[in-house]
Amino acid sequence: MQADQSQITRLLKTARGQIDGILKMVEEDRYCMDISNQLMATEAMIRKTNKEILRAHMKGCIADALAENNGDEKVDELIELIDKFAK
Repeated sequence: MQADQSQITRLLKTARGQIDGILKMVEEDRYCMDISNQLMATEAMIRKTNKEILRAHMKGCIADALAENNGDEKVDELIELIDKFAK
């Protein structure tokens, strides 16, 4: 993985903490809108983490593959992933 491992770990641990908090909110039968807001915050954290991983992948793995004139496979992988986002 080309991304800053400590940053990715921190973001994922924060998201895990948020999920634990959401589970507690559900168990405590908290207000639906409060739970939904926390879910959206967690989704945003996970999206941010994924963007950082993809950014590092493009700057590292894809750039290296293109420099070595064998980037087609890496570009195809990225296109498949973008297709998943578009659905």
